[in-house]
Amino acid sequence: MVYINRNIRLPNCSFFLLGPRNVGKSTWLKNVLPNAKYFDLLESSLYFELLQNPDDLEAMIGTASPDTWVIIDEIQKVPALLNEVHRLIENKGWRFVLCGSSARKIRRGGVNLLGGRAIMCNLESFSSSELRELFDLEFSMEWGTLPVVALNLMSPPEFLNSYFETYIKEEIKEEGLVRALPPFIRFVNIAGLLNGQSINAQNISRDAMISRTTVDSYFSVLTDTLLGYFLPAYQPKLKVREQTHPKFYWFDSGVARAASGLLFEPLDRLWKGTALETLIFHELRVYNEMSKRNRPIYFYKTTSGSEIDFVIENRKQRPNSKAHITCIEVKLSEKWNRKWEKPARSLDNHKGIYVDKMIGIYLGKREYHFDKFEVYPVATFLQKLHKKGIF
Repeated sequence: MVYINRNIRLPNCSFFLLGPRNVGKSTWLKNVLPNAKYFDLLESSLYFELLQNPDDLEAMIGTASPDTWVIIDEIQKVPALLNEVHRLIENKGWRFVLCGSSARKIRRGGVNLLGGRAIMCNLESFSSSELRELFDLEFSMEWGTLPVVALNLMSPPEFLNSYFETYIKEEIKEEGLVRALPPFIRFVNIAGLLNGQSINAQNISRDAMISRTTVDSYFSVLTDTLLGYFLPAYQPKLKVREQTHPKFYWFDSGVARAASGLLFEPLDRLWKGTALETLIFHELRVYNEMSKRNRPIYFYKTTSGSEIDFVIENRKQRPNSKAHITCIEVKLSEKWNRKWEKPARSLDNHKGIYVDKMIGIYLGKREYHFDKFEVYPVATFLQKLHKKGIF
């Protein structure tokens, strides 16, 4: 099996490692910490013992020296262990990796009890900079970049179908995250179809036959289990009325396809366009995380229909200085149309904003430089992004 080096760096202190199912968290940990003491809470006997007696963890680790690494996989299954981990970090000096695919129970189960003694790290599916020559744009748009899919270890439709069924069974049903499965499954199907679109909870409520508050609750389940992200609207205080509904993107275009029930259906151009946006958003998030830029990412849209796919806030507006942003427009086209530059240029002309960069991404092969507006083929953009050439 091919091992892909990940961009994430091993911290020198205890940390949480969160990420969706099957993105390679355990594989990476076993590779970078081969001598760590490893506890997998998917193992039934271990799970039940530590659920009943969390303080048995110390005896299981034994007489390990200070600075010993201890990995607890699927930590969200026994949140009460966080109290014991906190004590052992202080009293024994052991370093813990707390690995999980859901932030929901961890947050509600006492993550703050660690008192800042563990930092937060995230891992997602492969990025183009990790896959390198194995990265296939068309394939990634169609099926996503989960390790099993990207490395061709299983047939993408069968794996993604199983992935979705396992998520429903193990993350939702067994963890009791929702009261009833049928309405949640209806909701997930609609949320899959709405990937990359502005979210109108009232419309979803009607289509899924659930209450408005249940829509919000179900979206929180998706975000807490790290399957998706809200992309908020950028609000630069322009005079025009702005669109405030956020967009929702699944973390992986293949998983979005599975959720929507389109795994065995041919994809139309609209879906492929959204899949390209999903891929770019994924790459922006991964780079933002790994480079520690921590820049807010938005989209921009007015009621007139003008839209910028991604707005990266490089510096917030202050009383005596403008906001600095980078605008990115993504198009599923082999030819660049200059009319697509207008929304970004309109922001560049606003007195309260300074646009550091205006960038277009498309499927063509040529680069263009139009008076501060840079147009790149997808591959060129991704190379520049991960070499710190975008923001």
